Amino acid sequence: MIYICRKEYFNAAHKLYNPNWTKEKNEEVFGICSNEHWHGHNFEMIVTVKGEVDPERGFVMDMKQLGRMIKEHIISKVDHRNLNLDVDFLKGKMTTCETLAMSFWDILYPLIKESAPNAELHCIELHETRNNFVKYYGGK
Repeated sequence: MIYICRKEYFNAAHKLYNPNWTKEKNEEVFGICSNEHWHGHNFEMIVTVKGEVDPERGFVMDMKQLGRMIKEHIISKVDHRNLNLDVDFLKGKMTTCETLAMSFWDILYPLIKESAPNAELHCIELHETRNNFVKYYGGK
């Protein structure tokens, strides 16, 4: 088993806000991240794929293909966007780093499986800041 990784970047705005709570409760729980005028991040995403090396091609999955897949199905939809308002697959969801990672997984997992039968998505690592990031390995 070998693990390959692809790193991508995007910039996006969002706010953390539960519409079922008062403004005061949102500020208590989410602090400045609930700012009604939004805030932004320079996200870094690392996608890890695992599998066996195909002896004929010499790799688990074509890295260029993985990069195109990530850019087409995720980056093009979230980069320089408001995650709460502009991204169809995030509508009605809390736009936390955790939710983003799980949503990205749901998009990439079947695409990778279909395009590289000997490969499988292993981890989505999403850095929201230099200090705060999540790793998601699938499952609910």
